[in-house]
Order: sequence, then C-alpha cells, then structure tokens
Amino acid sequence: MKFISWNVNGLRACDGKGFRERFTELDADFFCLQETKMQEGQLDITFPGYTSYWNYADKKGYSGTAIFSRHEPLGVTYGIGIDEHDHEGRVITLEMPDFYLVTVYTPNSQDGLRRLDYRMDWEDAFRSYLKTLDEKKPVIVCGDMNVAHQEIDLKNPKSNRKNAGFTDEEREKFTVLLSEGFTDTWRTLNPDVRDVYSWWSYRFSAREKNAGWRIDYFLVSNRLMPNVTDARIHTDIYGSDHCPVEVDISF
Repeated sequence: MKFISWNVNGLRACDGKGFRERFTELDADFFCLQETKMQEGQLDITFPGYTSYWNYADKKGYSGTAIFSRHEPLGVTYGIGIDEHDHEGRVITLEMPDFYLVTVYTPNSQDGLRRLDYRMDWEDAFRSYLKTLDEKKPVIVCGDMNVAHQEIDLKNPKSNRKNAGFTDEEREKFTVLLSEGFTDTWRTLNPDVRDVYSWWSYRFSAREKNAGWRIDYFLVSNRLMPNVTDARIHTDIYGSDHCPVEVDISF
C-alpha cells in the first residue's frame, strides 16, 4: 500500500498550482493533507475511486486536515477526544483492518514561542492518544509534525536552535514519542542522508537554495517497520511550501 502526506498550505491555493495532477500522478492508496485552510463547501474536489474525510477548524481559513482513501475504513475519528485540542481540525484517524492511519497537523509554537506551553500540552495528549491506539493494532501516523528532530534535519541548526520547530523542548518530545514505540521511517531507511528536506520558507529564496527543514513525517509502530518497503520525500513536487512525503508498506 502506498501512503502520501502533504501539507498543502491552503488547498484552494494549491489546487490552482496543479494539485489534482499531482494527486493523480502519485496514485496513492491513502492521500493525507494538512493545513487545508478551508471550510466545508468551499472547494468541490473529488477523485474517482476515493472517499474523502475532512476535519475543519472552527476558525475560518486556518489549519484543517483531510484524507482521501481508496479503502473503506472500519471507523473514522476526528480529533483526539479532548475538547481543548479538538477545535482546530488537526487530527483524523481511520481504523483499517490491520492498522490505524492517523494524519496530524501539529500546532506551531509560533514566533517568540508564544504557543510553546500549549504545544507541550498537545504533545503529551497526542502521544497518549497514539499509544492507546497502538495497544489495539499498529499505527501509521503522518503529517506536518512541526519539528526538525536532529541537526541533520535542517540546513541551519545552529542559528535556529531556539526557534519554533527546533527548540530543545520540541525535539525532546519527539524523542520521547519515538522511545515509546514508534519509528521515523525515512530516517531509519536513510540514516546518514543530508540536505533532503520537506519544507522551505517562502522568504529568502529558501527553496532555490535548499535551505529547508524536514518536518513532515511518516512514523509507524515499531512492529510495523519490517513491512515498510520504501520511504520518499518528493522534493521535485511544487505547489506548497512543503512537498509530499511517502511511505510504502506491505500488508
């Protein structure tokens, strides 16, 4: 099965930059989106053979996630069941016969780290949610997790040390998540590969200079990692300030 995850940074904008063509070319079983930035009825977008599931933020033009699936789930859950965290459309879970698929748009700690305290609360709640799922069946979690885990995961680690997405606190939460039963698929298959990123600022010609960050992930329950046959970062695909990431898993 082929899984794709893409932070589209506004699906309506991305749709005007070739999203439908990229969707068809990538030909995934599951296609997960983050930061859709839309409400129900604002865009008519369907694909033959796929059913779509949407989680919209209460705030218009903000956050939001979606999953397009070729396979009918046993169940669908929106959010993580905690009211404090479930108004921004950040999580969708599909229960499949052999696994859970979770797409997430992790809150950004923002300039001046003004939302770092909330982010820490979110991290603990989301990790607990994933562990509860993992007790039942393996989990595949994907999305913009808004953290570059190690120095190898961004172009300029020294100058970004205390910036949102590369604080010690955020990186430590990611380390804890991995230590409690999850594997970073791309890094596991590419342990020493440098200069491959999934997000580039729109400022300072960052993408042209490849001054990026790897903040988009596919994590799997450790026991599922032997089934992972490939993991890719599609740096050649444009349309957003992020590019799609992929994992292929044999079931």
